Amino acid sequence: MQRYKAIIAYDGTDFFGYQVQPNKRTVQAELEAVLAKMHKGREVKVSASGRTDAGVHAKGQVIHFDSPLLIPDDKWVVALNSLLPDDLSILHVEKVSPSFHARYDAVGKEYRYRLLLSKKRDPFERKFSYRYPYALDLAAMRQASQYVVGQPLDFTSFCSAKTEVVDKVRTIETIDFLLDDDLLTLRFVGNGFLYNMVRILVGTLLEVGSGERSPEDMTAILAKKDRRFAGKTAPPQGLFLWKVFYEKYG
Repeated sequence: MQRYKAIIAYDGTDFFGYQVQPNKRTVQAELEAVLAKMHKGREVKVSASGRTDAGVHAKGQVIHFDSPLLIPDDKWVVALNSLLPDDLSILHVEKVSPSFHARYDAVGKEYRYRLLLSKKRDPFERKFSYRYPYALDLAAMRQASQYVVGQPLDFTSFCSAKTEVVDKVRTIETIDFLLDDDLLTLRFVGNGFLYNMVRILVGTLLEVGSGERSPEDMTAILAKKDRRFAGKTAPPQGLFLWKVFYEKYG
């Protein structure tokens, strides 16, 4: 058996998230169905760097799987893409050590959240950004973001109350604000992210930008360790899992 690492991309619009769910269309189910077809019906399990929710996209999700098939790496890409649906693509495949694990070996991730700051609807952006047609104080949002970067912090207030993870301490290395005309992209890089963490951070930063909160409120929200004190969860369509790091990141 050979272990393979693959980088995949998907449009999450019509998926009920990454992880297999009964009677739901998911990224994992599509991948495993195609791999089973290539292995003459034998089940091939796929492990990912982490889950994404319904409607969330990925540009650089990482998976691994084991196979006895002796296929060159580039031919894996061609073979899998010939069978996968148009909203899911294999970007890269490579042989790795049997000990490699897409989730447990990851040392960091980059997420990007796209905001369309326009009063006009754009039909070509509706599935890949959150339209926010209100005035925003970007300087206040940048200031607020600095309260949650650069050191290990307990992000209990910024994750879904449904999360089952016990240790909620994470380090966000950077939050960048990338503005291109009326498209604002928030770039988050850190050693790990909790369930809904990026979307709740975005929702809270939007409340700062709209004047509902002050930048200094971020410290108080962290201290409360209670989801009820943070902002709303931003919609899923603006979020992209952009990259997974297995060595140095930043």
